[in-house]
Amino acid sequence: MSKAMEMHDDAVLAMLRLDRLEHFDGDASGTAWDAQGWIGGDFDKLWFKTEGERAGGRTEDARAELLWDHAFATWWNRQLGLRRDFGAGPGRNWVAFGVAGLAPYWFELQATAYVGEQGRTALRFEADYELLITQRLILQPRLEANAYGKADPRRGIGAGLSDAEAGLRLRYEIRREFAPYLGVEWVRRFGASAGLARDRGEPAMDRRWVAGVRVWF
Repeated sequence: MSKAMEMHDDAVLAMLRLDRLEHFDGDASGTAWDAQGWIGGDFDKLWFKTEGERAGGRTEDARAELLWDHAFATWWNRQLGLRRDFGAGPGRNWVAFGVAGLAPYWFELQATAYVGEQGRTALRFEADYELLITQRLILQPRLEANAYGKADPRRGIGAGLSDAEAGLRLRYEIRREFAPYLGVEWVRRFGASAGLARDRGEPAMDRRWVAGVRVWF
């Protein structure tokens, strides 16, 4: 192997991307974010991820994760690390482990299991796909679901399948690194989580119109 190739393999790179920085308007109005960044090489990276919402002048359900990511197959990575929940209700800490990668036909998938304090467990699944209408106009369907092993009423969470989000966002890439978008998203709570939401005067299902921007560096 040439020295030039060795230097390429050992190179340390970094990326920061705001997948969603948006305003939403539905049963309630607010702002939401979904950002992630990494630093590392081709096979091992340190990832930081954060996602959450603000409505009524306060942070609602939000999380941050710090993960070690290791490539174990073409297009697939293992992830292991920590998650912190914050916002409404008490903060929660979790150990996270999962997989992320590209499925056939370029579906981007991520499945993560969590083990928390006091015997808490959780499972999170995310999927999205990018449909190129033109070279700059892209339609992105997205699905996210969360399940929990035990109830956590102080954070509005019931046991079992807790909530799911399904959305469509149409973005226009002014540049690849900067793309405003419009879209619609459906948020649905299930089971005991739906009952806890109703107790707070919130609907179990909400349709939101969203407008935002996708940026990466």
